[in-house]
Order: sequence, then C-alpha cells, then structure tokens
Amino acid sequence: METPIQPKPLILASKSPRRRQLLEEAGYTFETAEPALREPQWVHPDVAPPLHAESLAYFKAQSVAETHADTCILGADTIAVHEHHIIGKPVDREDARRILRTLSGTTHSVISGVVLLHPASGRRLLQHGISTVHVRQLGDDVIESYLDTGLWEGKAGAYGIQDQDDPFVSNVTGSFTNIVGLPMELLARMFEHWAA
Repeated sequence: METPIQPKPLILASKSPRRRQLLEEAGYTFETAEPALREPQWVHPDVAPPLHAESLAYFKAQSVAETHADTCILGADTIAVHEHHIIGKPVDREDARRILRTLSGTTHSVISGVVLLHPASGRRLLQHGISTVHVRQLGDDVIESYLDTGLWEGKAGAYGIQDQDDPFVSNVTGSFTNIVGLPMELLARMFEHWAA
C-alpha cells in the first residue's frame, strides 16, 4: 500500500476509537492525545452549525498544543443537525431516547469540523464535511433494544452508523466516514494542501 501524504509527526487530539481506527485503516502514522476540552451542552443560536463543529475541533486541538507545540495536531468534532438545531451527544439514556424519536422517519445532516494546527508556527487549517442521513421510521421496540446495547453513548445523534446491522439508516448522501466521525476524503485533501 502506498504511504499516504501526511504531516509528521502527527497527533490526533481525540479519545475516539472510531477516528483512530479510520486513520489506522488509511495507513496514517500518528499518536493520540486526549483533549482537555469539556464540550458545551448548549449552542448560541447565531452560530452556524459548520462553524460550531470547526470551533470545537479547533479548541480540541488547541487544548493539547502546550505539550505538542512543534507537532501537527489533528482535531475533529462531529455534530448532527435536524431542522436547523444542533444535536450533540446524549447526556443519558432518556436524552438518547428523545434524540432517536426526534430523528425517526426524518432526514438530518452530519457535520464534522476538522482542523490541522501547528502551534509553534501558528499555522492552522479549518474545514468541514457535510453528509445527509435518511432515518427509517423507528418503533419504540427498536429504540429500546438499541438503548440496551449502550452503543449510543458518546455519539452525536445518539447512534453509530458503523455499530451493527444498523436498524436506523436507510440512505446516506456524502461521505460515510464523515458520519462515523472523520471525513477521510476531506482529510486527505487537507493533508495535501498542508504539504504543498
């Protein structure tokens, strides 16, 4: 397999096993650092969702900058957007149930903000990817069965498209990996731009 273009050394500012797996499967070499950023539970209504996702990605990268100043840091954040409202990660099972009932039988967007940051030079590159997800009509039995798995924890929109036989999604438009948590096609273009 051809070695992909990437900055070296590279730090992934994320504790997400999904993002780590996507990078590993694509052949990138990197280390991880858990960001110290605590994600906000509310969003100012005037902030556009793509800017919100990019901002969270940037602050995640910035939160590990002090210990990785002369390194390229990759930060990412993924949100779901339904009817112009940002849906983040559920705070508990009841919140996950509410989110899944809201998304049932509807179409929503998944937006991932991605940032490359080199603290020592001040260089940074921020972009975002958007995918559209069509969700099947979900019965309460399907929702409760999924909630019992615990797979909803820590996931924007309270579901993971990669989890199992996926009882939720009927159709996807755009990048699949964006929905998982890191738009790999966009990231490859960002790495090429970074290296140019």
